[in-house]
Amino acid sequence: MNIKKLEYLISMPEGIKLDFKELLKLDFDSDKKEFAKDISAIANSKGGRGYIIFGVKDKTKEIVGVELDCFNEEKLQQLVSNRIDPPVPIRVEIIEYNGKKIVVVTIFNSDQKPHQLIYNGSFYIRRGSTTGVAKRHEIANMFQEYGIVYFETTIMKHLTLEALDDDKIKKYIHCCGQEVNEDEKGLLQGLGIIKQDISSGIYHPTVGGMLLFGKAPQLFLPHTGVKIFNKGTIYYVQGTILEMINKSNEIINNIIKGKNYPIWAIKKGIANALVHRDYWDVTRMVEVNISEERIEIVNPGSMLKRDMPSGTNLVMRNPWLYEKLITLDDEKVLFTYGKGIEDIKKLFNFADDVKYINIYRYNMFKIILPGTGKDI
Repeated sequence: MNIKKLEYLISMPEGIKLDFKELLKLDFDSDKKEFAKDISAIANSKGGRGYIIFGVKDKTKEIVGVELDCFNEEKLQQLVSNRIDPPVPIRVEIIEYNGKKIVVVTIFNSDQKPHQLIYNGSFYIRRGSTTGVAKRHEIANMFQEYGIVYFETTIMKHLTLEALDDDKIKKYIHCCGQEVNEDEKGLLQGLGIIKQDISSGIYHPTVGGMLLFGKAPQLFLPHTGVKIFNKGTIYYVQGTILEMINKSNEIINNIIKGKNYPIWAIKKGIANALVHRDYWDVTRMVEVNISEERIEIVNPGSMLKRDMPSGTNLVMRNPWLYEKLITLDDEKVLFTYGKGIEDIKKLFNFADDVKYINIYRYNMFKIILPGTGKDI
């Protein structure tokens, strides 16, 4: 790392990928545990590579330097390897700055998240400038992002197959070019729509099966709906994903009716949110706020990125759902909207009026459009 890069980092506030430490102490086991916790938390947090800079006061940014009499880079590497599973790739550098020795630990983005502390089995993440134990949905989201588990194929043991709409399932099977045979349950399990409880032998719907083929998904998955706000009125949209896209469109048409507004931009944003939202996050629905000043589409789930060459670093969330939705979408609604949000700006005369805000700290992605009262 060069001095210019170091100065840039020091000028930045602490965050999920940047931490300042006044001292580098590894004398006691508690110090080593704290070091491993900080490394794993930054590695588990969303975004690219992260940094811990030792020898800088976090509040004032005063450069105090660190004592290096007992410093051993190999010792730090071994500490990470022995205390974090899987180990986190790091680089340790000593930099001379303003007459003081600064230690910069670079935590590289890992494809093996989540990283767990061996001594207590906990997963840690950063929330803003603080480190904390990861919550259930945060751990699950990391597992899904890296292909270890998928929310869509999670079994719903409290439901029977009566919760699924047979006509919708048969339509999908027909679209796939298959026919229902004697082993119907085996076919549906192979497709991920249902799963068998090994202990009881009973078949149950999966979460994805409910979101695509359920009779009333929100009775059992209340966080998966859409809330649309407009002039003090709240519209609650429920149903399967395709049904919610179509119902939302009807509501938007009525709200924007008669106005010179690129309504497709709102519809694109809602469709994108429903397909690619973080379904592990059970605290929020997709929300759409419509006013004359601005329109906000709030997606539970920040946009996923990895350290890859420009243009290839976006990661699709919920590929299982997307693949099946494309097959189910006989009206080609999703194709009309496009795969994502890249072309929303093209619908406006002034592209700068459209904002995309990725908020890792709150696991949220926002699309902000001009309000209905503006001359588009």
